[in-house]
Amino acid sequence: MGTSRTEGSPAGSTLRAVHQRFVTGEIDAKHLDPAAVRPVIADSWRRSLATGVDPDLGGAQFTPVVPKTLDQLRAEQPIAAALPVIRKLLVEDARDSGVMVAVASADGTLLWVEGDKTALGKGEAMNFVPGANWSERSAGTNAPGTALALDRELQIHGSEHFARLVQPWTCTAVPVHDPTTGELIGCVDLTGDSQIASAQTLGLVRATVMAIENHLALQRLLQPAPNPTTMARLTVLGGDRPRWVATGDDGQPHQHTLSGRHADILVLLSRHPEGLSADHLAMLLDDNDLDSVTIRVEMSRLRRVIGAQYVASRPYRLLTPIDSDVADVFAALHRGDVDAALSHYSGALLPQSVSPAIARLRTELGESLRTAVLSASAAGQVGLLRRWLALPDGRDDRHGWQLLRNHPSADAVVRAQAVGHLAGLDADLG
Repeated sequence: MGTSRTEGSPAGSTLRAVHQRFVTGEIDAKHLDPAAVRPVIADSWRRSLATGVDPDLGGAQFTPVVPKTLDQLRAEQPIAAALPVIRKLLVEDARDSGVMVAVASADGTLLWVEGDKTALGKGEAMNFVPGANWSERSAGTNAPGTALALDRELQIHGSEHFARLVQPWTCTAVPVHDPTTGELIGCVDLTGDSQIASAQTLGLVRATVMAIENHLALQRLLQPAPNPTTMARLTVLGGDRPRWVATGDDGQPHQHTLSGRHADILVLLSRHPEGLSADHLAMLLDDNDLDSVTIRVEMSRLRRVIGAQYVASRPYRLLTPIDSDVADVFAALHRGDVDAALSHYSGALLPQSVSPAIARLRTELGESLRTAVLSASAAGQVGLLRRWLALPDGRDDRHGWQLLRNHPSADAVVRAQAVGHLAGLDADLG
């Protein structure tokens, strides 16, 4: 990481002065000199200011109120299984060296903080303790929080921290990923004085994280294989709320109602078995507003809803094929079975979705089915045409209603219905 900017050095003094001018509003992030403030730090300061972090409090301002105890939170974290590795490689050497070792979950909650007793006492004064939230949104620029926000290893030196309480410290954090899915599951942080701001420190933490991920991978190999009968199905057609139904470990189906965003993501992943990067997925979901950090947050929430065993990261992809009503319609059309396609089609794909990629897929699915129905109608299958026109998609299909009115197989009642419906469409158009 290069030479450190110690607080007594000219570079450290300059950085403190720039930080003071930034938090008081004298200069904004766009005008920070990259020679004085690294761009990654300037961007983090901007985010910290935008989310309302108090530079005089930082992590000390946040006392979590959660429905779970710290022991419950620790027990739920995959990284907990590798705690003996962390203690062996980092904590044992930190106990008398003025250094703290922290392990955080993916949302920035500190799970364990161990090491030198004197350092731990100073850490308590700034709320750097187990159970505290040190995400960037809560504590401002800091190594564990910013490393998690960016999903990259990071060293933060002295006054690069957004909160003044943290500026006497230098921190090195490296994210930890699930070895199977690639999901971000937490990070390991080494915090001490300016003397640990070195490439050697970064290398030590990086090597520890590699050992953690290898340990978790080995544990997975020793675990029983998952139940091969486990099935999952996605229902996203029509006006009902999107649903996810999967067979649980008890062999029984479990249903979850999905948010619109989560349904969008699952549909897109099912249509892209090769996987999607965070940036590509963000672009498919929204033309303007999403970034990769938002995508990572949404993917973490999605895994909590449906289970981490279904979705992998780097790139985001489905670990196992899933059934869906969308796939059923496309498969039936591919076979030329228009009757089955209509039976599976209960309405438009996620009609409330504003995702541009979902809108394109919605149009593709609807138009493919409509074309197949009209072709079948021309071959004499008027029943398929009547079923199409009974759907919401068919109510305004003027050409379809004209075909029904003129169809040689239609009786007088059907023709009268078609004439009346066309008259209504004409009235709507003035």
